[in-house]
Amino acid sequence: MEDNFERALNGYKSVKGSKEVHIERPRRGKRDNKKCWQWLVSLALYASALVLGMAISVLGPTLEDLATNVNKNISNLSYIFVGRSAGYAGGSLIGGILFDFVNPHLLLGFSLLVTASGMFGTPFCKNVWLLTALISSVGGSMGVIDTGGNVVILETWGEQAGPYMQALHFSFAIGAFASPIIAKLLFGHKPGKNLLTDASSENSSIIIPPSSHSTKSIPTSMWAYIVIGAFVLLVSLFFFILYFCSPSISNRKKTLNGKQKFSKHHNILIFLLSMFFFFYVGSEVAYGSFIFTYAKDYAGMDQAGAAGLNSLFWGTFAAGRGLAIFCAACLRPGTLILLSLVGTTVSSLLLLLFSKNAPMLWTCTALFGVSMSTTFPSGISWVEQYTTVTGRSAAVFVVGAAFGEMVLPALVGFLLGLVQNQPLLMYMAFGASIFTSVLFPVMYKIATQGSVLGKSNKDDNEYCQTPQDNVDEIQEPKNTN
Repeated sequence: MEDNFERALNGYKSVKGSKEVHIERPRRGKRDNKKCWQWLVSLALYASALVLGMAISVLGPTLEDLATNVNKNISNLSYIFVGRSAGYAGGSLIGGILFDFVNPHLLLGFSLLVTASGMFGTPFCKNVWLLTALISSVGGSMGVIDTGGNVVILETWGEQAGPYMQALHFSFAIGAFASPIIAKLLFGHKPGKNLLTDASSENSSIIIPPSSHSTKSIPTSMWAYIVIGAFVLLVSLFFFILYFCSPSISNRKKTLNGKQKFSKHHNILIFLLSMFFFFYVGSEVAYGSFIFTYAKDYAGMDQAGAAGLNSLFWGTFAAGRGLAIFCAACLRPGTLILLSLVGTTVSSLLLLLFSKNAPMLWTCTALFGVSMSTTFPSGISWVEQYTTVTGRSAAVFVVGAAFGEMVLPALVGFLLGLVQNQPLLMYMAFGASIFTSVLFPVMYKIATQGSVLGKSNKDDNEYCQTPQDNVDEIQEPKNTN
């Protein structure tokens, strides 16, 4: 009798053990498949950010050749930047709405396809208004890509998105750094090979008549648009492949009733973050745009030194974003933002106090570039801890950043023509640093006081600030015996 009981008990244990093995193995396989898919999507997003940075920064070093292509001088062509910025803001708004209803991989693939078409068409555009319209449409598609990249990386990694968000923006910085090299070093203009460029270089104010324009000869730097367009096209095809193969995987935070969680002050928080990015991005672009002029005209540097200072800023900016990938793995986004704000405030203050001191300019410009590099991706990761960043939410702060990119550099340029012998650039950098340093504690106070729908304040703070496990984790039932 006892032997029969022991055999029955052992059989029950073996059945129970087999059930545990049966439950565990599929869960591990599902987790591996999900991790593989997350990496595929991330690599596609990194590639899109890389080509986005290349497409944005190629316009500056090729502006003179573009003017030659349409028989205009540079001063008559500078408004294409305004057209691109307007298209960028509009694309961010439209994309933010569409990303809540359309498959993100399909929308990103289509936007990249539009960008590739614009890159291919730019070298062959001979009419200034057609070129402006083309650049504006490219700006709109790039606004969709920028908004979608931030949203999809959050959708893919959820609470673990910090390092991956930093890597996304690092890829953008690498693309922006590589594009001028492709345009000027790889496909730089060779003297004597293009009569149009040579004629315009002697007197940029002369408009060459259409009859003298050779349709077969274009500046050699225009080949950079063809190469970048080919890269963009390949990345767009990758997203279309992801669309046809995509499983329905999402890692976003949800409450117990299955709804996405939102802070009680969601709209206020997103608006304040938009203002935060307005001053941050505006300060970044204005400093990078005018530090060459400032160093040469105000600080008395020679042209080579001013160019080196400009390169130092963007080089440390890209290096800082690369370093932030590893820092984000062990530091919280709020900590990274605080470190960035301290660095920008201290460096901008020293730049203002020692505005003509060359060693201080070199040292503090490097510190300013490193400090500025992590703010944008850290800000997105930080706000995702407290509320869900939807496509429309991302569109709001991307548009805020786009307007900052338009307004602050234009304001600095306007004041430089009115006020002489004043470090206006450093006033702007310090003022923007002070504003963002004051605004972030306000945002933090509002965020920590918000409550998730259906949850109490206490639960909300724990839910928002504690990294969550993957949504596909299966908890074994408790033994009630």
